[in-house]
Amino acid sequence: MSANYDVLLHLDNREDSAFKLVARNAQNYLNALPDEKFGLIVVANAGAVNLFTLAREDLRALATPLVARGVRFLLCANALAENKIDRDRVWPECEVVPAGLVEIVRLQRAGYAYVKP
Repeated sequence: MSANYDVLLHLDNREDSAFKLVARNAQNYLNALPDEKFGLIVVANAGAVNLFTLAREDLRALATPLVARGVRFLLCANALAENKIDRDRVWPECEVVPAGLVEIVRLQRAGYAYVKP
């Protein structure tokens, strides 16, 4: 039986430092498992969705190489609505899910390890 290295990183803090920590964790995880196939998903809810707007090209530049390596960024539709962010204002690389918390539970049930950096 092969090891399952699927991981989800939960981001709910709107501070730049929180995003940078998640990006660093994702990069380190990818680098530590060069020969493994796994899913790496970042789920952002609450105020963290503010970090994924087109106005934040500085953070998008950090995410782009992660996306190129297969990292998925999922944003909570409820949080976008609460923060008055239209979907057309978020990075096109991001996927919007109906509820971030439900997505976290779904991923855990599917075998993803939960990490909140």
